[in-house]
Amino acid sequence: MNVAKNTVAVLGGGAAGFFGAIACAEANPSLRVVLIEKTSKLLSKVRISGGGRCNVTHAAETAAQLVQHYPRGAKQLKEPFKQFGALDTVRWFEQRGVRLKTEPDGRMFPTTDSSETIARCLLDAARLAGVEILQQTTAELIEPVATGGFQLTLTGAHAQQLQVARLLVATGGAPKAEQYEWLRRLGHAVQEPVPSLFTFNVPESPLRELPGVSVPRARVRVSGEKLEYEGPVLVTHWGVSGPAVLKLSAWGARRLHELHYQSTALINWIPDYTEDTLRQYLLEFREVHGKKGVVGNPLFGLPQRLWRTLAEQAGIGAETRWNELPAKLQNRLIEGLLRTALAVRGKTTYKDEFVTCGGIVLGEVNMQTMESRKVPGLHFAGEVLDIDGITGGFNFQAAWTTGYLAGKAMAELVK
Repeated sequence: MNVAKNTVAVLGGGAAGFFGAIACAEANPSLRVVLIEKTSKLLSKVRISGGGRCNVTHAAETAAQLVQHYPRGAKQLKEPFKQFGALDTVRWFEQRGVRLKTEPDGRMFPTTDSSETIARCLLDAARLAGVEILQQTTAELIEPVATGGFQLTLTGAHAQQLQVARLLVATGGAPKAEQYEWLRRLGHAVQEPVPSLFTFNVPESPLRELPGVSVPRARVRVSGEKLEYEGPVLVTHWGVSGPAVLKLSAWGARRLHELHYQSTALINWIPDYTEDTLRQYLLEFREVHGKKGVVGNPLFGLPQRLWRTLAEQAGIGAETRWNELPAKLQNRLIEGLLRTALAVRGKTTYKDEFVTCGGIVLGEVNMQTMESRKVPGLHFAGEVLDIDGITGGFNFQAAWTTGYLAGKAMAELVK
């Protein structure tokens, strides 16, 4: 069988797939680059990311800063990020007319605050580079060819036999292990996928009357585990969310899966205080403000509704003043402030942003070229790899980086 020496294919019409296809086509204009997407939608995750604003990347000047935010893949991404990091991403989009802005927490968005700006930029760049896009088309069968390259049996809207010299797999994360079976058949080991970036379901939550209440800085800990994270916490109809919970879920993804998402979450609403310093503060406060009512006067900048709930759950009456507060009830209030216990019974995907940890084992991939060490000519990019970052633009940055390196390498290797 004669493999088309001037043709490469990319599987997956998401961020990594597009970036890889564009990088390849721009680096070697003589190549035919074919991007294959099994659905009718392109860049769907780009379009919904960041509440429709698209959190493109995170403000980080060095690879060392970036890798701190990846529960899986940090060590292996250090060199790739030196080749194409966050600053390179910013330049790449600016060169194509899209400026990014940095928010106080480091997340970077297009100045238009519209994910369509990013999707349109990628679609235009692909078109200008001559990338062929086949939608509603599936690579039903992938057969390595003895002389090099692959034969793809395509079904759907563009059914055909396609011979390619190189193949980039950028099909994203998958929630079920069997969805990786076709990659196992090609000879690759797969780390079992489990969900990452999710919120906690608390059906019997003591905070269930407080949906929408948020605290800009709290510490969330999983009881009995070495898992905790500090940051904004949001009370929801179904439990708790916010960056602290999402990031904790990413770092603890495998352990929380082992626990079947059944645990006790402990929330410290005032992480600057220990039990001793809090007791001392309240002692001094009572001496000066003893006649103030407890329930109606929130301390520590906490929202009125949250403070009232914590006080009422401690058994403190609406008219109780600080100088009348029994030690027993103050102890209960301290417990609620430092350790509100929530019985977690399950998880909910954060908005529509599905992220998995798991995928192709990184030891089987050359991280400079993203080429398989097992199957010559086969490259990987994005969430199909066992790489995932916490929320904040890190998963997209991994997609841009791995896609870029894979695309450039394919362009150079097919000459």
